[in-house]
Amino acid sequence: MNDRHNDLLRIRPQLKKHQTFATMTAEERFQNETIRPVLKLQHPLLMAAFINYANKHKGVFFTLPVDKRLSYIEAAIVKDQKFRNSLKGMLIGQFTLIEYEQYIANSSKLNKRMMNLVITRLQDHVQVLESDAFSKVV
Repeated sequence: MNDRHNDLLRIRPQLKKHQTFATMTAEERFQNETIRPVLKLQHPLLMAAFINYANKHKGVFFTLPVDKRLSYIEAAIVKDQKFRNSLKGMLIGQFTLIEYEQYIANSSKLNKRMMNLVITRLQDHVQVLESDAFSKVV
């Protein structure tokens, strides 16, 4: 029997740090209840995808000082639509059908939230982003 909904929810990490409150907007609630756990679940894949992206772009990223690496991460996600869409797909693919319906009702705002969280997550882990780290991430 196909129980995709429950299977997806079962494999997600539980986050205690980000709570939900009655006064939150629908976008904030979706971010904390869905996007953040999916980001944590997909973290190794997101890291590997960025390392692959940087390697395919001549590995310039790996020669930059830390402050420039932070800017590079943001620019890659903001300016490269193909890469951004790939990252979105990695996250949206982990949504349940109910979550997907909530997502498409306000996809523009939620996409912005998702990409900002991905940028922050990659920037927070910039020290472990190395060209030979792909095998260490997986």
